[in-house]
Amino acid sequence: MTPADSNPKLTPERLGRKAMVYLRQSSERQVQQNLESQRLQYALADQARALGWTQVEVIDSDLGASAALGAAPREGFARLLAAVALGEVGIVLSREVSRLARTDTDWCHLIELCQLFDTLIGAAEHVYDVTLLDDQLVLGIKGTLSVVELKVLKQRLLAGMEAKARRGELVRVLPPGYVTDGTGKVVKDPNRRVQEAIALIFRTFRETWSIWQMFKWFHAQGIELPVNRMRGGRVEVVFQLPTLSFIGDVLRNPIYAGAYVYGRRPMEFTLVEGRPRKRQGRLRPPTEARVFIPDHHEGYIDWATYEEHHQRMRRNSLRHARAEGTGGVRAGHGLLARLLRCGRCGRKLHVWYWGKQGSAARYLCVGDFPSGGRYCLGFGGSTVDRRIGEEVVRVLSPLGVRASPEALEQLQATDAARREALARQFEQAEYEARRAFEQYDAADARNRLVAAELERRWNAALEHVERLRRTLAELEQATPVLSEEERVTVRTLGERFADVWHSPACSPELKKKIVRTVLEEIIVTHDEATDTLRFTLHWAGGTHTGLEMPKPRSGVGQATALEDLELIRRMAGRYGDDEIARVLNKLGRRTGKGKRWSQERVATARRNHGIPGQTRAKPDPEILSLGCAPKEFQVSDTTIKRLVASGRLTVGQVAPWAPWEIRRADLEAEPIRGILERLRRTGELVLPGMESAAQPSLFQ
Repeated sequence: MTPADSNPKLTPERLGRKAMVYLRQSSERQVQQNLESQRLQYALADQARALGWTQVEVIDSDLGASAALGAAPREGFARLLAAVALGEVGIVLSREVSRLARTDTDWCHLIELCQLFDTLIGAAEHVYDVTLLDDQLVLGIKGTLSVVELKVLKQRLLAGMEAKARRGELVRVLPPGYVTDGTGKVVKDPNRRVQEAIALIFRTFRETWSIWQMFKWFHAQGIELPVNRMRGGRVEVVFQLPTLSFIGDVLRNPIYAGAYVYGRRPMEFTLVEGRPRKRQGRLRPPTEARVFIPDHHEGYIDWATYEEHHQRMRRNSLRHARAEGTGGVRAGHGLLARLLRCGRCGRKLHVWYWGKQGSAARYLCVGDFPSGGRYCLGFGGSTVDRRIGEEVVRVLSPLGVRASPEALEQLQATDAARREALARQFEQAEYEARRAFEQYDAADARNRLVAAELERRWNAALEHVERLRRTLAELEQATPVLSEEERVTVRTLGERFADVWHSPACSPELKKKIVRTVLEEIIVTHDEATDTLRFTLHWAGGTHTGLEMPKPRSGVGQATALEDLELIRRMAGRYGDDEIARVLNKLGRRTGKGKRWSQERVATARRNHGIPGQTRAKPDPEILSLGCAPKEFQVSDTTIKRLVASGRLTVGQVAPWAPWEIRRADLEAEPIRGILERLRRTGELVLPGMESAAQPSLFQ
């Protein structure tokens, strides 16, 4: 007797369709470790064949996929529903009901489809027909219990985690520089190389104030930093050259300031195409996290230093346009880039670079121009930079003497930190070389397959040690040892800070670093009545000072000469920009920037000074040029020139080299008319007072 004969639910119609076995485990960890559960679920295929099905399909693409609310869509479950809706499935088998669904929506959808298309649902021990009231009731209860079970387990686990976190005892993966001791307490890594490398990150940031500059410095010096790596299911610390993101993560992590933080990125639910999705929310400040415990463990910096670093990084970011962002120091010549703030609208002023080499700075506040309004203010940068620079020099000059010894100490401390980091790296390399030798020495020399590989590792370790030894030796030789005379020179430079500031060797980047160190920001307003700029300087430490200066005129020192503008104004009424440019070039004139005149430059000068004109000359039938007059009256240009030279024909000219202006009325009036008619009739030009060659003279 077959199972189909003993169970009336196993009808021939249902057995003629295929059986689908659905497998699921909630996480990757369960897939890797709970292997017995997988075997039990795969065994359902044999159970389906024992029940009488010949076509059995196993869906295991959802192994490691959660079925909770807000989880990602399950590809295997969607394929199962599609097959049921097509009437291809006689039974759906799952080890437990909870494998099929963990939410009411998915469960009800499956039950509804199975009821419509006469599909059975099978578990490890029972087969359910959802068209029967009793089976549907039992499945509904099991589905509800599955959903409740998930919620209870989740709430219990989350409550336990949060209670442990509020005591500061919930520790998952610690960043490099920290470990847990035997009691579970967070302590610094006992490896001195790790401690000194993490401390070097914070010390270097206070010297450069730039993550990018730190990244370049570590790579240029070849200093490796500790990072976490997963090896064999365990987290180990390895040393390598840092990435840009790693340095930023260390500086932003509050654990290095001795604080315990839990719940900075809470989970949020959102609707995507009508389905709930779970995602992590935005990163909250440490003090706004669900759990924040200051002074939880020993930090590499204190909390005040951490907040100062965080504030500096925000200022370096250009994404905070209206807030405190000033951007990192760049190579542009604009000394006050990202420091100026408009006193009218509160926006940061942008810096634009103009000129032949693109180095002339101009500061501009866009105001409400993007929305159809106007710019707040704009002015040239060179004069303003020079004036603010003089103010900085005036304030800092008395402090230069005290800053000189501190600069010497900082220089020596930087070199010492680099040497110390490389020394620790050399010490670690020697240990690894000794360990490689011990492994090679312990191997059987006759087993060359093993001995050759261990020998290769030992040689590589020795080469690494030698490279570090040479680097340390070169660093010792290159480290400058300042003599007493050189120290006196440095102190003298501190006394002559103004000379250092104006020296060509003082780069724009260095000046920007100095200005951003002593100035928080500068508020600028424009008094249109007096055409002056008023600056309010916010110094580091809270002091505010003010200064005024006339607003720099655009293009001062590069303006078009007044005589050139007068010539353009006289010629623009009749002639085009091309003819004006030709005349100016013939006269040897140049633009304000020392360039030859062109049609475009003449047009720009007219537009800047409000001079009306046109691109090409306007034709005037009453005024003829030297090129048009001969054509109109069928004579040569030499004839016109001889008429002008004789004083019979009057011409006008705006400026030397400008076109001749000949009136048509003068050419048509006597005696010019008669002279030209006789010329066309006889071919001879006879002017009054001249004798014709065809008439003999009465006098010898």
